[in-house]
Amino acid sequence: MKRLTALFVGVAFSLSMMGVAVAQTTTTPAPTPAPTTQEKKAEKLEKKAEQKKASAEKMKADCLQKAGTDEAKKAECEKKFVKKEKAAAKTEAKAAEKKMDKPATTEKK
Repeated sequence: MKRLTALFVGVAFSLSMMGVAVAQTTTTPAPTPAPTTQEKKAEKLEKKAEQKKASAEKMKADCLQKAGTDEAKKAECEKKFVKKEKAAAKTEAKAAEKKMDKPATTEKK
């Protein structure tokens, strides 16, 4: 009888320790969905447009500074950089269009 009681107490103790160990483990949070390839492409286009615009502005400022007081050179600089600004605006428009066209993301279960 003593052995049976000792066995019962030992099993109960083991199960309780196992329950305590399971209760202390943390659950992992659900992974956040990665950005889709279309979102990445739109972000890249947007960054490129910003970089083009910034570099064009810098180059225009340099050109105007070199022109000094000569109005003909200043006008030439303006003409040259108007074309580049239009191209940058087109790139920005494409990036915005791609962002708007992205499909709704679906979660996998």
